[in-house]
Amino acid sequence: MTAFDAFDAFEETGPEARPNLNRNLRDPRALRSAFLTGFTWFVALLGAVPLFSVIYMLVVEGGARFSLDLFTELPPAGFEMGGGFGNAIIGTLTMVGIAALISVPIGIMAAAYLSEIGTTSKLAAGARFLAKVLTGFPSILAGVFAYAAVVLLMGTYSAIAGGIALSVLMLPTVILTAEEAMKMVPQRMKDAAYGMGCTRSQVVWKVVLPTGLPGILTGVMLAIAGAAGESAPLLFTALFSNYWLQSLHEPTASLSILIYNFSGMPFENQIELAWAASLVLVLIVLVFNILSRLVGRPKV
Repeated sequence: MTAFDAFDAFEETGPEARPNLNRNLRDPRALRSAFLTGFTWFVALLGAVPLFSVIYMLVVEGGARFSLDLFTELPPAGFEMGGGFGNAIIGTLTMVGIAALISVPIGIMAAAYLSEIGTTSKLAAGARFLAKVLTGFPSILAGVFAYAAVVLLMGTYSAIAGGIALSVLMLPTVILTAEEAMKMVPQRMKDAAYGMGCTRSQVVWKVVLPTGLPGILTGVMLAIAGAAGESAPLLFTALFSNYWLQSLHEPTASLSILIYNFSGMPFENQIELAWAASLVLVLIVLVFNILSRLVGRPKV
């Protein structure tokens, strides 16, 4: 019997002999699937309640104080009204920029070694293990390390010390995401480059890095977004300042420390500024997360 004869025989049997593909909730497997689906949606919505409640409070409380003065004026003293936190925004971006300048080149070079050069070596295994351990490293310990290694050496709190502390927290994220992005580069592209006579460094520089660049940039953006909201390391390294940033070798204001300081004050004006600073900080983190999604989106 040919395939066509079998199909004709199946058609002649009539609809009553064909399997019923409609879902029947009386079937135990269908009932279990529906229950687990509903339970998953319930848990997801339950987990979203705190998130949306926090966002709602930030928009209502912080948005009420939103104005251009927040970005152009300095923090007020205790009984003063008005004011802003322009210096804290500049300080935050400056220290995150310093951290990116330190962690991104080192992280990408380390990822290139782990994924292409010394993949199976003991040094690579140890470095990979330490990078994974550092992902759960308490941020306050990074501040203590930078305080002992930089602040005590320089004799002052500074933006440089804050940037170094943040770079310690950014480095494992950059290394691990860049390594995975480089591993996703098709092996046939590397083999073709080797077949054309390219050296290993040329393959990494001309093939692996350009091809894995979207994934690498996604990891960099996520690391920057995480570092922008850190506060504990900056308490030990950058401290705070009520003035505009004049030098990288002086105490530097940041949004997270301003929120910490102002939220505990008994003045209504400072509490309102803390809400507004929280909203600005969330928006900064949101922008970097959106950029990471756009950069890492596959090209059609």
